[in-house]
Amino acid sequence: MNIFGGAIGMDGGDKAGLREDIELAPGERWYLAHTLPHKETSVEQRLGAQGFSHFMPRRIKTVRHARRMRNVLAPVFPRYIFVALDLDRDRWRSVNGTIGIASLFMAQDRPLPVPHGVVETLIQSSDDRGQLRFEYNLQLGQKVRLISGPFSEALGLLERLDDSGRIEVLLEIMGGHVRAKLRREQVEPIE
Repeated sequence: MNIFGGAIGMDGGDKAGLREDIELAPGERWYLAHTLPHKETSVEQRLGAQGFSHFMPRRIKTVRHARRMRNVLAPVFPRYIFVALDLDRDRWRSVNGTIGIASLFMAQDRPLPVPHGVVETLIQSSDDRGQLRFEYNLQLGQKVRLISGPFSEALGLLERLDDSGRIEVLLEIMGGHVRAKLRREQVEPIE
């Protein structure tokens, strides 16, 4: 079962609330499974059908194909998914046998648990769709990178912030400067 209690898709309602309510059962730990290329979504469905709790953090990514662009929820860690298991209770070898999974990360003959707090922090930083939501402390004049939209990966300077979550960025494109009005979550600061 997906920890968010349902299907995840881009067309769902806007559920921007961050997750605070994940708790593993006694004896359970998070483990990392390596999937086959582009099989993360089908692996989620198969693990859910087997009754395993799982989590795959996502981010908005702009995909360009055949002169068209679209925003999709893509895995933050392509080819990886987290699975909650109690090695003494669960039939964890069936995870390795799940179609689309290459293997669990192992140490000798047993799965290796993810350190405490790593997956929990990712879950708490995610909304109901599994999309990671990081709040950056943006400052005027700061260099930023666009992470979605037609100019994704473009660099610019932050020119204006407002309380409603909108920003204005001065982009350097083809030797000129273009002003773009964006949502705060469409940019990330550059060190």
